[in-house]
Amino acid sequence: MFRVNDNFLKLSAGYLFPEIARRVQAYAGAHPNLAPRIVRCGIGDVTEPLPKVAIDAMHRATDDLASRDRFHGYPPPTGYDFVRTAIADGDFRSRGCSIDDDEIFLSDGSKPDASAILEILGNGNTVAITDPVYPVYADTNVMAGNTGAAKAGGGYEGLVYLPCTVANDFSPALPATHADIIYLCSPNNPTGAVLDRAALTRWVDWAMARGSLIAFDAAYEAFVRDESIPHSIYEIDGARECAIEFRSFSKIGGFTGVRAGYTVVPKSLSGSASDGARVALHPLWHRRWATCSNGVSWPVQCAVAALYSAEGRAQTRALTDFYLENAAILARACSALGLHVHGATNSPYVWTSCPQGLGSWETFDLLLTEAQVVITPGAGFGRCGEGFIRISAFNSRANVEEVAKRLSVLGAARVVSR
Repeated sequence: MFRVNDNFLKLSAGYLFPEIARRVQAYAGAHPNLAPRIVRCGIGDVTEPLPKVAIDAMHRATDDLASRDRFHGYPPPTGYDFVRTAIADGDFRSRGCSIDDDEIFLSDGSKPDASAILEILGNGNTVAITDPVYPVYADTNVMAGNTGAAKAGGGYEGLVYLPCTVANDFSPALPATHADIIYLCSPNNPTGAVLDRAALTRWVDWAMARGSLIAFDAAYEAFVRDESIPHSIYEIDGARECAIEFRSFSKIGGFTGVRAGYTVVPKSLSGSASDGARVALHPLWHRRWATCSNGVSWPVQCAVAALYSAEGRAQTRALTDFYLENAAILARACSALGLHVHGATNSPYVWTSCPQGLGSWETFDLLLTEAQVVITPGAGFGRCGEGFIRISAFNSRANVEEVAKRLSVLGAARVVSR
């Protein structure tokens, strides 16, 4: 009989967001009269229309496909040259980062890229992740066989956990033990914390000294408003030799349903083969894409390029400003209840403490049943997430203002728990 991948059997529970969806669906089914009141502030899905420049570009590109003279079939697996140039110019060279066009690999999003990158990395690497953490980093390493069994109370044997707590401002300390691969996310999902230049420099220096790889997720960089905070790890000297970077258009352009992102793999970045020889990652990643992907569609790539026009820059800025104001509204509502609020600045997520005496899943249930508001329990992001919840600012202004009013049930719970 054929074999299955035993590593999948190690996964301790269902993926966080489908589990939330299951619970919400069960509640809605049991309370059909309340189901229309449910407001979802859990998963980080966007609500606002795409920037007009993207819509216009997709319309023109679709018209191209109706003409034999302008028709486009299979795209280059790593992206059209004009799109990669726009990205390299707009996101990197404009900030003084030395990134070549062909170091940009266009894809359908940073989430699949963060998983697929493991295909070109060997077995036996020691992996470090923050706690709390975006679940994809942990779960995909379990699936790839880079961990041991699930541990009682959460987590997996073999992973190096970097606690992020109030005491360290949710900024992970350098590992006390060796790690071959370190996942960093700034602005962070779920905590909203950002890594400043000094912190990123410490990480780059640490990785360079040990021959480690930093997998840097910058999916939320468009929300950074503090000019002292780097938008890319390549703003730090030495990062080209120790880091790859994941980017997404899901939040800056509202492309959650359109699907587009990219990964940067510098040609100067290399690892070690089993015989000790140095091997560049760039050609391996290129071969992976040429073999496994038919690229991103013509209309979507045209929409991506349009985001880098002057009009596109203005429209994406307005879109991210809108969600940041949503975050500020939610943060003020939580603060007014006496909850300890983190994130919401340079980030579209509000990371806030639970009412005294309640755990994160208990707070999830309270908000769902008493206020018909869906949030994300911090425990779903790791052990250090217990005692917190994440509230997403990706919603309409009317919904956000309504949620801010309904959050008063947390204040009532806080009083009762005392």
